[in-house]
Amino acid sequence: MTDAYQLSPEHEDFRKVVREFALDKVAPRAAEIDATGIWPADLHAEMIKMDLLSVMFDEESGGAGADAIIQAIVVEELSRVCASTAMIATLNKLGMIPVLLRGTAEQKAAWIPGIIAGEHQAAYGLTEPEAGSDVAAIRTRAVRDGDEWVLTGSKRFISNAGVATIYTIFAKTEPDAGARGISCFLVPADAPGFEVGKYEDKMGLRGSPTGELIFNEVRVPADALVGDEGEGMRIAMMTLDRSRPGIAAQALGIAQGALDLALDYAKERRQFDRPIIDFQAVGFMLADMDIQIRAARHLVYEAHAMVDRDDPELTRVAAIAKTFASDTAMAVTTNAVQVLGGYGYIKDFPAERYMRDAKITQLYEGTNQIQRVVISRRLAGS
Repeated sequence: MTDAYQLSPEHEDFRKVVREFALDKVAPRAAEIDATGIWPADLHAEMIKMDLLSVMFDEESGGAGADAIIQAIVVEELSRVCASTAMIATLNKLGMIPVLLRGTAEQKAAWIPGIIAGEHQAAYGLTEPEAGSDVAAIRTRAVRDGDEWVLTGSKRFISNAGVATIYTIFAKTEPDAGARGISCFLVPADAPGFEVGKYEDKMGLRGSPTGELIFNEVRVPADALVGDEGEGMRIAMMTLDRSRPGIAAQALGIAQGALDLALDYAKERRQFDRPIIDFQAVGFMLADMDIQIRAARHLVYEAHAMVDRDDPELTRVAAIAKTFASDTAMAVTTNAVQVLGGYGYIKDFPAERYMRDAKITQLYEGTNQIQRVVISRRLAGS
């Protein structure tokens, strides 16, 4: 039996580089990004300079060809100081996973090098007002008209809305075929009839825009189809198997950042002439946070290693990693607020931001209730 994954000295050296970048460039901006809700274009540019988007893609597509654990480290270390900034890496990869899986060489060449260079950004459009967990219920339509597809409908809760220049959109091409009637398309932001509607005023991840996409008879060429007609559901599920570990890495980074903060505070804050970490109630709380984070990190890295080897158990383990890491992030950030007491409840300290950012990791890319459905069905062999 071989190890599920193995960290090399190169992984740890890379972590140091990303950690230094996060502390130097990202951390000083984190509170402002959260307060203003403005997407950090300056940090996107800095990430491009550092080639942090290049490592998210394989060499065949023009990327650095880094392994999935390197990608996890990028997301983890950025989330450790600012989860909104980490979304720049995760969302550009997410939007292109369908293209990496089933796209043509021409589709890859048209968009991925531009994303790596900072000229383009991507988004993934699956969720609709009446189709969240129930993907087969999507209503956006795509009708073939000669050498074009015509898309009509809307999407909701789409991350990177308004920032992205290319959207990977799932639409019904055979409305009566259920899940087998869904197809996947590439829709440029400048396509006539496409617009971004309402932006969401969110509890967390406030520096990453989330909005509504509207398709008013948007025409795209026939070669905008990703994969085969009717293959959209399969592409969507394969994509989520590979993106959920990234959400787990984000949750892990948020949790680690919250523990870092709580630990520093507990060592410095004195009550009754002693640092509060010396009191068992606080010390044990910090110990439990450390236990949960360490366990989550193993699951996160295991899932990413399984992505690299296209492991047949990826669906189940990706769901496990996402569920455990996001539940850990919520528990750890809640306890971090508790350790800081009144200071944890005010915005002068980032504890409450970590807590707000953590919550979404239990919801998007499939709620944790849906993850448990996925896990149980895999255990049942269905």
